[in-house]
Amino acid sequence: MSFFGKNIKKIRGVKGLSQQVFAEVFDLKRATLGAYEEERSEPKIETLIRIANHFSIKVDDLLTSELTVNKLLQFKDDITLEADSVDKEVFASVPCITEKKISDYVKYYNKKAFVNDLTVLKLPINPEKKFRGYTVTNLEMTNHDKGLFPKDVVVGEFVPKNIIGKLTNGVLVLVLVKDELILRRLYITDREVVLRADHKNIEDKSYALSDVKELWRIRYAFFKRLPEFNDVLEEKLMFLEQEFTKLKNRL
Repeated sequence: MSFFGKNIKKIRGVKGLSQQVFAEVFDLKRATLGAYEEERSEPKIETLIRIANHFSIKVDDLLTSELTVNKLLQFKDDITLEADSVDKEVFASVPCITEKKISDYVKYYNKKAFVNDLTVLKLPINPEKKFRGYTVTNLEMTNHDKGLFPKDVVVGEFVPKNIIGKLTNGVLVLVLVKDELILRRLYITDREVVLRADHKNIEDKSYALSDVKELWRIRYAFFKRLPEFNDVLEEKLMFLEQEFTKLKNRL
């Protein structure tokens, strides 16, 4: 067992850094850093080298001996100055369900350790609310050339089960129901949930409200492709042409 966990915890103490700041500087998850410090996990070699180089510490010293406070005070202090001088905006950390993780999420959605290990999106949205990201995997929410396509990403806000019945019909939701994770529009009937695709050739799916395990109301969407502006420009030009014609006729 190495001294790495004890040493980085001591470094944070000497430099006055929170776990969150330290983790962000080295592109780590806070939970991962906590596992290092609690000696439940060892770092990858590239992480070890980055931290050692940043503080001008020999890799061997970081791993094989417990560093003293006096020795740490001799090392570079760049990270403290950076953290103190920069007023960092707090972004929300949004766990994102990628295509490879869908089947695992269905099984372990309520396991905190699993959710914490998902890929994280950093977004300038309310960090006090609970969000979930999801990578679109099919064409169910397309209508001709519009809508959501594979590789687009949506972000949903958690809806408690007792609030689901109050949602407006037609709202876009991500639902974990029975053994499926479904992105569709929500319609509520008498104690039944109807999930409807925008694609006209796909049939509705209906479930009892009691079958719903989780529901996230989609608040944001990020498109892999650039939106088409040609149709909008053509419509505006046509509108202007019509207005000029009206003005000309009046004169």
